[in-house]
Amino acid sequence: MTGPADGAEALDHETATDPAGTGTAATQGRARQTRPSGAAVRFDSDEPVTVVLVRHGQTTMTVSRGYSGSSEPGPPLDEHGRAQAAAAAALVDRVGRDLWGDIAYPTELVASPMVRTQQTGGIIAERLRLEVRTDAAFQEADFGDWQGLTAAEIEERWPGQLEPWHTSGRLRPPGGGESIEDVGVRLRAGLDALQTGGPRTVVVVSHAVAIRAALGVTMGADPGTWSQLRVAPASVSIIRLYADKRDEIAVAGAPSEGWGRG
Repeated sequence: MTGPADGAEALDHETATDPAGTGTAATQGRARQTRPSGAAVRFDSDEPVTVVLVRHGQTTMTVSRGYSGSSEPGPPLDEHGRAQAAAAAALVDRVGRDLWGDIAYPTELVASPMVRTQQTGGIIAERLRLEVRTDAAFQEADFGDWQGLTAAEIEERWPGQLEPWHTSGRLRPPGGGESIEDVGVRLRAGLDALQTGGPRTVVVVSHAVAIRAALGVTMGADPGTWSQLRVAPASVSIIRLYADKRDEIAVAGAPSEGWGRG
């Protein structure tokens, strides 16, 4: 049994010859940097499946603050949303190269079936030169009868229900919607399915509630707390999934704008 990985700062020979972190080691299949100081504590050398979670870019519903769920395929990205998606693509392209050097460069790209995530995924795919695979496990929550409505409109029609939907995690919206806990069960199944392919880095383009659920189940937190996570449009979160389920949240809700190098 090896010692704890937390605090390990030594580099293997291949990475030590690339102190600037240019990514040569990661992109050409050489050894990567060991777990950096502050990484989740582990007492083994197991390699995880790393999932880079990207929220889609802005849409008209993002601006209006409407609840835009999985029961309708749209809306599409607006002009600003497409620019955000390009910024997210530029940031993801740096994973395993000059950012997060202990993580392998992405080799797989998955997107929710919604129009906004397919468009965001397409922009990322062009940058990473990958094909987009669609997986409904990562689609947004079904908001039932709340679909398309703002928080004020929901409160007017169903007084006192929206806040406990967020804070209890177990209330289902009227009209057959999902609870936050339901979304977590679906996301956990989607993440478990990714683990069957062995250690690698997978980009998953998804949605605010769904990404909060992915982070929540990774941490093992109560569903009623997941709404406390900030997941802005085109933000990037990174989770690392291990066989023993002692998973790691490496990044939560990092904004993508301002990182790209063109």
